[in-house]
This record gives sequence, C-alpha cells and structure tokens, in this order.
Amino acid sequence: MKQLISILTLVFAIQCASVPTAQLPVKSTVTGTAVEYKLDGKTYEGFLATDSSLTGKRPGILVIHEWWGLNDYPKQRAKQLADLGYVAFVMDVYGKGILAKDHVEAGKLSSANGDSKILLKKIYKALDILKSNPNVDVSKIGAIGYCFGGGGVIELALDGADLKGGVVSFHGFLASKNLASGVKKMKTKVLVHHGADDPFVPKTSVETFVKTITDAKAPVSFVSHPGAVHGFTRPGAEDRGLPGLAYNKKADYESFESMKDFFAANFK
Repeated sequence: MKQLISILTLVFAIQCASVPTAQLPVKSTVTGTAVEYKLDGKTYEGFLATDSSLTGKRPGILVIHEWWGLNDYPKQRAKQLADLGYVAFVMDVYGKGILAKDHVEAGKLSSANGDSKILLKKIYKALDILKSNPNVDVSKIGAIGYCFGGGGVIELALDGADLKGGVVSFHGFLASKNLASGVKKMKTKVLVHHGADDPFVPKTSVETFVKTITDAKAPVSFVSHPGAVHGFTRPGAEDRGLPGLAYNKKADYESFESMKDFFAANFK
C-alpha cells in the first residue's frame, strides 16, 4: 500500500510539473470574492482569496497585477496564496472593470499610474483593506507583484514600508526614480526574480539596480533566470504577439518555489 501511495504521489508530482504553476490545483475550500472600494471618488474592485477550512488570524499578502489589469491571472495567484494558508488581496490599480485590450492600451494605463506617488497611494489603500480583514494578522503582511506590479512592490519597499513577510517581484520593472534615495531607507526584505534575457528591462537598468542595492547592502535578493524573457511566469504570454514576452517553465517553477520559501521563512 505504501509503495502504491508513493507511486501515485510521484505520478501526481510529474503531472503537476507538466503545467505552469498558475494552473496547479488549489483546495476546494479556497474561494475568492470581489471587494468594491473607493479612493478619491473613483470606484475600484479588488479580489480577496481565503481558505474557509482555516480558522484564526494568519498572514496577509497583497497582490499587484500586471499592466493588463485585474484579470483572471492575479486572481488565480491569490487563490494559490490562500491555498498556502494566507489571506490574499489583489488590488485594482486601474478602476472597476478596466482591463487593457492590447499592449498599447496596457502601456497607457500603466503609464497613467507610473508616478510613484499615485501608485503608492493606491497600494497603501489596498493594504488597509487587506489588514481590515478579520482573518489577517496585521503584524504579518507581505506583497507580490508581476510585471508592472513587480515594480510596484519594489516601490513599496523603497518607500520605507516595513512588511514582515517582505515583497516579491516577478519580471518587474527596475528603473525606479526613487532607487538611489529609497534604497537607504529600505526596511522590507525584497526578492526579485528577473528574466536574464528580458528586453523590456534595459541591461543598464539591471546593472544600476544591482549595483545600487549591493553598495547600500540593502535587504534585497536578486535572482536572474538564464534564458527567460519578460512574463516568464505567465502561461500563454507568447500569445500576446510581443517579441520578448514568453512563458518559461524552469524560471516559473524556480521563482514560485522560491517565493513560498521566502514567505515561510519571513513569517516565522
């Protein structure tokens, strides 16, 4: 019987490894609900994911979506975080129902939120919403972000936010105007997963980022994935028809497992 269980476990692991991490199954007790909120008179709609089988307070993790907007991808990532035992909230950067139809529109929407003051105001509002959930331990908060959102969590760390769980950036933008000044007041641990062949992030930006955090001895871990381009965690990224945008299985799994270990260690 033990041998049969071991074989079935191995088969399941192989099957799981054959799909992108975003498609890995989550428990049936994990659910997500829309959360409408307002900021400066504008309506936004975030997404909260929890596991109903758990009781008591637990760490909360904020999720910041890609430049495409709050679509199904960040919602699934939030559910996966809930499956890991966290309460996850996906913030809405653009406004209720606003999704980019193509990369041109995505560029315009993300650029409109490119000013760190504008974005940070929205991030702190979302953090307040996450902390207000009765199941969240407000002393244990973390954040993750993808692409545009990856740059967002880095901005949060550069702003001096003190999050016990730290923040994780996946193929995020690195050329923050606040890098030189913000790195000196950085308190939050940061884990950056970057595609080594990402054409959307100039090599000079990468070099400046790495040198700045190294010289400042900032609490930042920078992981560069060989052969990976932009959007390496995103299934079907190449279907967008943009050169330099593609899924990479190895980088996807390595970054996903790294994130899990990062939060598990920080939330102890």
